[in-house]
Amino acid sequence: MVTDFVIETEGLTKQYGNITAVDNLSLHVPRHAIFGFLGPNGAGKTTLMRLLLGLIRPSAGRGSVFGHDIVDDNLAIRARVGYLPQQPNFYQEMTPRQTLRFTADFFYTGPQKLVEERIEETLHLVGLQDKADRRIKGFSGGERQRLGIAQAQINYPDLLILDEPAAALDPLGRRDVLNIMERLRKYATIFYSTHILDDVQQVSDTVAILNHGRLVTQGPIEHLLGGGQTIFSATLKGNTEPLYATLNNQPWVDQVELVYQNGVTQWQIEVSDEAAAEAHLFRLLAQDDHVRVLEYGRKRYELEEIFMQLVEGDSHGR
Repeated sequence: MVTDFVIETEGLTKQYGNITAVDNLSLHVPRHAIFGFLGPNGAGKTTLMRLLLGLIRPSAGRGSVFGHDIVDDNLAIRARVGYLPQQPNFYQEMTPRQTLRFTADFFYTGPQKLVEERIEETLHLVGLQDKADRRIKGFSGGERQRLGIAQAQINYPDLLILDEPAAALDPLGRRDVLNIMERLRKYATIFYSTHILDDVQQVSDTVAILNHGRLVTQGPIEHLLGGGQTIFSATLKGNTEPLYATLNNQPWVDQVELVYQNGVTQWQIEVSDEAAAEAHLFRLLAQDDHVRVLEYGRKRYELEEIFMQLVEGDSHGR
């Protein structure tokens, strides 16, 4: 059955004795998304990936990838998935070209010329074409991650599952891996786990947050960064008292918070009707001759702020 979702789980649970690693998880990953699966270390991210790949069996619930059941049809799933474990291992004396040739032999039986063209294309995709014939033994952590992504991509997968692809890298290595993920999005859905908040904010269009094995929230990252509220911020200078009264009389304004600092006023304006605010709010602020609008825009939360609120709130509620 074809759906708009590559990955779907309902009540998926995995227990190890008295420990619940994944707890009643219902998840939906849309096609062609870069889906960031975010959570602290030990949140259950790797366990979920192993469940999706059929490497372990769930204790309860169900899951599907491309409509195939993760327990009964896991071979059909693996044929369409590329997987990068958190710490990929390679034969140290081999080169990237030899490594990809070895991996490609599991998938391709056609003319060797076409296989070599695919290997060359993949090396270019991850930026290793200049080091294709060097031994992996001397590679940096970032180069090993790029080779791991190349190995996961060699069979033209429809879904890439990447476990903490940039976690152990320096800033340059992380940047390279994130750039590769951006390039790969036109070929495959990318489902990756991380605990690095900035990575998610840079490349993801959809995100889920896991804590203690439970799903805290999921959805488009723009919605998450909106904080669940529609708030506009403004920095004003001048006599703002009449304007404050005018705003509070608007039916679409829920709350106005003011902070006075260094001769200017910082405004946080929470609204119930986004369309009305977009049509009228700036005009109301700018029409007062006694007030100057120095800055104006919709409030945008940092992901770290949202993450801490959600995870701490979830932990207190347990």
